[in-house]
Amino acid sequence: MELKVRVVCRPEVGSGFALAGLRTVGASDAATTAQQLKVLASDRTVGVILVESRLHAGLPRDLVTRLERKGLPVIATFPSPRWDDQGAAEEVVLEILRRAIGYRVRAV
Repeated sequence: MELKVRVVCRPEVGSGFALAGLRTVGASDAATTAQQLKVLASDRTVGVILVESRLHAGLPRDLVTRLERKGLPVIATFPSPRWDDQGAAEEVVLEILRRAIGYRVRAV
């Protein structure tokens, strides 16, 4: 049987994973994340669950321990994106656009 990968993250982060072909589950806080993890962990077709670190940090310790002991699915965290400087965020988006359309777009 082929096992699936699922991603639990904030909706604004999920777009990138969806573009990469991964199915995302939106969560905006630790309570929603815990609920989604319980549902995904009970699905026998899911082998790996990637969880945004910001959401994982707020999970109850007993839930994390229980999921780790279960073995499958494997729960792995990934770092939450961080934009300390709005200018840096705009530059990243402009560079993506430049690559996609082959032309440098000017930010207004």
